[in-house]
Amino acid sequence: MAKKGKGEDPLKALALVGALGIDVAICTLIGYWLGARLGGTPGWIIAGVLTGLAAGIASVVLIVKKVLEDSNE
Repeated sequence: MAKKGKGEDPLKALALVGALGIDVAICTLIGYWLGARLGGTPGWIIAGVLTGLAAGIASVVLIVKKVLEDSNE
């Protein structure tokens, strides 16, 4: 049986994918909440959701970069 490398654990990959999804969802919900609190109009809510989504995607990019750097070592 071949030995697995450091970054080939399927449970670790599953946990990473789950964490990334939760991260984007939470950032989007926070954006929605802020949009509803700041103005409450559809324009504010859409702006909040889009800002939260952008923050979530930026956070995911940083997490994936960190994981890939750690797996290369």
